[in-house]
Amino acid sequence: MSSLGPLVLFTDFGLAGPYVGQVKAAIHRVAPHAVVLDLCHDLAPFAPRPAAYLLAALLPYLPVGACVVAVVDPGVGTARRGLVLEGSGMRLIGPDNGLLAVAAQRLDQPCWHALPPPQEALSLSFQGRDWFAPAAARLQTGRELALQALGAHPPEGSDWPPDWACVIYIDRYGNAMTGLRADTLPVNSVLEVAGRRLVGGRTFADVPVGEAFWYANSCGLVEIAVNQGQAARMLDLEVGTPITVRSSRR
Repeated sequence: MSSLGPLVLFTDFGLAGPYVGQVKAAIHRVAPHAVVLDLCHDLAPFAPRPAAYLLAALLPYLPVGACVVAVVDPGVGTARRGLVLEGSGMRLIGPDNGLLAVAAQRLDQPCWHALPPPQEALSLSFQGRDWFAPAAARLQTGRELALQALGAHPPEGSDWPPDWACVIYIDRYGNAMTGLRADTLPVNSVLEVAGRRLVGGRTFADVPVGEAFWYANSCGLVEIAVNQGQAARMLDLEVGTPITVRSSRR
């Protein structure tokens, strides 16, 4: 692994309040010159599975050598493990709750390790700051960290399918990303969601203003949108809303 890449934060902490800033401060205590990038901080709270599909879709757009600190961790402070995943020239660190599981399916030669417990005092309610972020900073700067074998238990989420027919993220425009890769769907597929049938388009202007449709978004996922409107509001969508895929418009 290269020790020159940036540290990339992917959390449900939100930008309001002190949490993201504290994570960055913890990184800079270990590695004062580290480059830290904010990938996403408005993931659905307490929901690692939808975040896992979004993280996997975003990985191809990260620089070589990046290390992702991923924290969506409703089990914080419990006996669940911390994990390190390496592959495709990058590294991911986070809790063993499925958050890294879909990424492992997309990386070349994925390799898992268990993260050793921190040597310093640890807050049981903020392990992103006190455990994952410092460990990532140490690894990215080439410092020793006694990574451990996983043992007999595979990571949580190892049996999840590569695609998930659910809403996984809603952006500020009300567009709803799904856990489906667009290149797995025939172009004439129809989505059924919230009692509506949606046909596909290339981009927003392919449908009249106010009409809902689906398209392949900028990170390769099937996304539900409304031209100049709020799909989440119009269709009553939220993270976890299921979607049915039909093979044609008939």
